[in-house]
Amino acid sequence: MLLSRDGVLVVGIAAVLPRAEARLRIRAAVREALARWLKMDIESISVESTPGAPPRLLLAGRAAGLSLTHDDGISLAAIHLHGAVGIDVMRVQDIPDWANLARDYLGPQVAEELAACPDALRPLRLAQAWTAREAVLKCAGLPLMEWDGVALNYKVQHIALQDGFVAMLATQKTKTGVGP
Repeated sequence: MLLSRDGVLVVGIAAVLPRAEARLRIRAAVREALARWLKMDIESISVESTPGAPPRLLLAGRAAGLSLTHDDGISLAAIHLHGAVGIDVMRVQDIPDWANLARDYLGPQVAEELAACPDALRPLRLAQAWTAREAVLKCAGLPLMEWDGVALNYKVQHIALQDGFVAMLATQKTKTGVGP
């Protein structure tokens, strides 16, 4: 899967693999896709990883925005050549403790919206809210954390996937000036 949107390239692989192999495959897919997209030598593209830190993407020594995400059977990467990016994917599923999860991580407004949502739609709405939050945190360079009342101001877009999965992409909002 390749998708180019607003200067961001999204790369995906769908395969049931052990997590370590999925990580290797998505990194290889990122390098291959970028080499084609940018018409670059694949050897000048690298994905560096340090335990406990987000991966770094280097294009001929220049850093670019990169975010990776995995769930059973799917791995996604978002590449932004001119800024930070965040992506998250989640299988839509019923989570019995959804109310506490929403209150603790998504905030009171989202928790209230989920409580008012019909039961049949709640797993989808929870997955949408969760992936949006995770994508924004990744874009901001922040770890997963409980709700602190601070709403981060990022552009969030839905990425269409196969049934059963939800993915969200976050980028920094562009500032527009008003002037003469």
